[in-house]
Amino acid sequence: MNIDKDTAVTLNYTLTDAATGKTLDSGHVAYLHGGYDNIFAKVEAALQGQGAGHAATVELAVGDAFGERDESLVRTIPKSEFPPSVKVGGQLQGPGPDGQTMVFHVARIKGPEVHLDGNHPLAGKALRFSCKVTEVRAATPEEIAHRHVHGGHGHHH
Repeated sequence: MNIDKDTAVTLNYTLTDAATGKTLDSGHVAYLHGGYDNIFAKVEAALQGQGAGHAATVELAVGDAFGERDESLVRTIPKSEFPPSVKVGGQLQGPGPDGQTMVFHVARIKGPEVHLDGNHPLAGKALRFSCKVTEVRAATPEEIAHRHVHGGHGHHH
């Protein structure tokens, strides 16, 4: 079976920083193909029509990956407003610039201040996504309704 709209695709992948070649992430992922925003659009386009065993490397400019950094999403909050267990790398939810709830990462703790960052950790980076297709199958009606793959390396309810 070849990759087309409404197929469940499983990949082995490696994500690297395009500038330094440093590996940022690797593993297995399953996604629903066909414009469901489950994977980078350029990766989806490169895999369209391919089958199991196909390997691809896709260069992702900043705008094709996680976008530019938005400095309005960086905040400094007094440490006194956090529980004593606050740690660098932790996450919390709070209102974004538009008032909608979003995730902030604890970027650093400096003296009496906690620095939060609402940007994706890879925002502002050009990336290289290398992958090999390990499985292609028809998506189930439930996966299509939920807009993501279930089980295996996909989403679990």
